[in-house]
This record gives sequence, C-alpha cells and structure tokens, in this order.
Amino acid sequence: MSTQNDGVVDRIGTFGRQAVSGWTRERFVLLSLLGLLLVSFAPPFQVFLFTEFLIIALFAVAFNLLYGYTGLLSFGHAMFYAGGAYGLAIVMRDYQQPIADVVGTGLAPLATLVVGGLVGLLLVLVLAIPVGYLSVRLEEIYFALITLAFGMLFFVLLEQNPYGLTNGTDGIFVVLGFVEVGGTEFRLGDRRLYYYLTAAVVVASIYAVWRIVNSPFGTICKALRESPDRAAALGVNVTVHRWMTFVVSALFVGVAGVLIAGFASVATPNMSHWSTSAIPVVATVIGGATFFVGPIVGAFIYLYVRWGISRFPALEDQWQLFFGIMLIVVVLYFKQGAAGGLFMGRDWLLDVHAAYQRDGVGAAAAFVRESIGATFRRAMARLTSTGRDDGGVDR
Repeated sequence: MSTQNDGVVDRIGTFGRQAVSGWTRERFVLLSLLGLLLVSFAPPFQVFLFTEFLIIALFAVAFNLLYGYTGLLSFGHAMFYAGGAYGLAIVMRDYQQPIADVVGTGLAPLATLVVGGLVGLLLVLVLAIPVGYLSVRLEEIYFALITLAFGMLFFVLLEQNPYGLTNGTDGIFVVLGFVEVGGTEFRLGDRRLYYYLTAAVVVASIYAVWRIVNSPFGTICKALRESPDRAAALGVNVTVHRWMTFVVSALFVGVAGVLIAGFASVATPNMSHWSTSAIPVVATVIGGATFFVGPIVGAFIYLYVRWGISRFPALEDQWQLFFGIMLIVVVLYFKQGAAGGLFMGRDWLLDVHAAYQRDGVGAAAAFVRESIGATFRRAMARLTSTGRDDGGVDR
C-alpha cells in the first residue's frame, strides 16, 4: 500500500515539475483543468468575458507566429479574422436547410456550425495564399503597409456587398440554434456550452502553434527573424518559408474568426478594419513578443483593463488614453513585456529564497535591498541615456 502511495506521489510530483518547467503537455492539461474549474463557479458575465479573452488570445498567438517568431509585422491579419467569421455566417444563413435535409433537423445546427467553420478556414486559405505570396517579398515597413492595404481592401469589399453575399455594413447575423441528440435538447449558443467549445478549440490550437514553434520549422522561423541573409546562406528559401508561415498564421487567425462569429452572433465589416488588426499587436507588445505565453498574458491584460475602464462611464470614452500610457511604459521600461516581467519576478524570488537558504534572513534582506537599489539606478540611467535593450529570449 505504501509503495502504491509513493508511486502516486512521485507521479504527481513529476507532473508538477514538468508543468512548471515549460510549455509541456502537462501545463496544457493543468490550464485546461483550471479553465473548467473557473467556468464551474464563475458568474455568467465572467464566463462571457473569459470566452472573449480566449478568442483574442488565440488571435494574438497566431499573429505572433508571424511577428514574434518570424519578424514580420502584419497590419492586415483582421482580414483573416473576418474571413473565418464570414465563412461561418454565410453558411449559417444560406445552407442550414440543405444541411438539415441531409443530417436531420436535430443535428442541423451543430453540423452547420462544423461545415461553416470549415468553409471559413477554406476562405481564409484562399485569401492567405495570394496575399502572402505578394506580401512576403517585401521587408519591414513595406510589408506592414501592403498587408494594411490588403486588409482595408477586404474591408471595403465587405461593405460593398458583392452579389448580395455580405449584406453590406449591416453584416450577417449568426444564430446558433437548438441541437437535439437522443431526445435531449440543448442550445448551441448557451454561454457555458459555447465556453466549453471555445476552450477546447483554443487550447488545441495553441498547443498546435506551440508544437510548430518548437519544431525545426519554428527554428527556421527564428533564424529568419534574427538574420534572413544568414538563413539564406545556410540554404533556407527565405521567401517560401515566410510564405508558409504567413499562411499557417492566417489559418489559426481564421479559427479565432470562426469562434468570434458564433460568440458575437454576427459577422460585420469592422472585423476586417485596421483597428481590429491592432488588437493582437497591442496584446503582443504588452505581453511580450519573445515569449510564447506573452500574447496570452497581453490579451488578458488588454481585455480586463478595458472591462475595468468600462465600469467607470466617465473614463470609458478615454480608454485609448490608458492603453497609450500603458504602451509607453512597456516600450520604455519593459521591452520583454508583462510575461518577461513575470519571469523576472519568478527568478528574483528564487534568488531571494537561495540567499535565505544560504545565510538566513539577514542575507535575504540584504539581497532585496541591493537588487531594488540596482533596479532603481538602472531606471534612472535609462532616463538619462539612449542605451538599448537586448530584446529578450524565447521561452
């Protein structure tokens, strides 16, 4: 009995160490369990807000595959966000009855959601291949500008309502109906049910991105970010690899677009506007582009700070001012973002603990005083110099 208990304790200890040590499968499992626990006790509005956070987090993580890992800043990714949303919306509007004739009325809403999601991703693929092919041949600001131009072109196209497909500025409503399985009926758009669906898709998608960035493909992405010329000298086809990364990034953004259409119950041209493309940029900069978890942390801060501001009507109209100040502080003092700050805090606490273990409370207190003083001196030095930061590391 004792041996069995020791084995269980050892396995739990191994699980905990692997979850803490990095972005392992154990950490994904732990986060999934935490999400399930949260939704079991959270009030309905917080479930609603957390669902939106998950979608924005996936949007930002997919965007960062291109920006943080390949070094290409796109201002047109909202085009793929809207592409996924409109693919689902058009199928839900025009093909629900033909699908019901095939699978039956009870399963029709669920089958239409699945088919609409696949059509949305197909539409994103059709958009991303030519746009990426033309865009990745340009560098830096020219790449950002051409993606911005394609995004705004798609925005205008959606507003013009070609062939009556997009319903102009009004957009298309997405109504998730009732599903009946084995005599049990449930509403597909129920907040908690949609949260479970979103959480499953987002966790699986982020895990897929994590596997990509930790594969040989991801290593080449980082090499292109650091020095395209050196990567080319090693035999990497820079243009083709950037193109592939662009398409993969767009597809995961399309997944977020499909989810947001069901969440918001509508697909509108504003989803393709440049201001929507700015959301993952802001989230990634705040969270830290050089950390895999950075865009997720940034999306959390972005959404919950906005929610906090919205609780004060006098401040609601000035929410951009708060984000402007936050961006200035991050760019000047936290170039590794909030995720970098969290890792630095963890390392600092480990150092304090090591000092305590070595020489007791006095040594720990001396270390705290010395480190705070050094941080203050570095901050003052930055105010009076133009020194450059090293830009951080990948984790």
